[in-house]
Amino acid sequence: MKYRCEVVVNVPRGKFIELFDNPANMPKWSPGLQTFEPISGTPGQPGAKSRLVYLMGKRTIEMIETVTTRNLPNEFSGTYEADGVHNIVINHFHDEGNATRWVLDTEFTFHGFMKLMATLMPGMFKKESMKHMMNFKKFAESQ
Repeated sequence: MKYRCEVVVNVPRGKFIELFDNPANMPKWSPGLQTFEPISGTPGQPGAKSRLVYLMGKRTIEMIETVTTRNLPNEFSGTYEADGVHNIVINHFHDEGNATRWVLDTEFTFHGFMKLMATLMPGMFKKESMKHMMNFKKFAESQ
């Protein structure tokens, strides 16, 4: 499953990147994030791995992030692995003067039970991505 999400955040790209690139800010805009723990490599740099634990309803979801591209202020990309899910995320940040256009391209590969979930509720994944992006927009614009 592939899709694209896009949102304009009304802060200059420099400020956007400063807020986006700081892991301490993640709990302020990433709903359900319980922990962000570096595992290996230099956090935020290509090849770095981190463990993210989310609480979604009554379920705890653990995923491993691997940074694949760090070309800030233009792009930040990575892969995310969780039970039954492999996710490639490519974030592009476009300078629009006093605003930043954030374009997120994502590709999911599902296995087992998650393959069934993706078939039954494909819109759920894009909706969740947009929720994170809108939360970041609200957070960034309030700073």
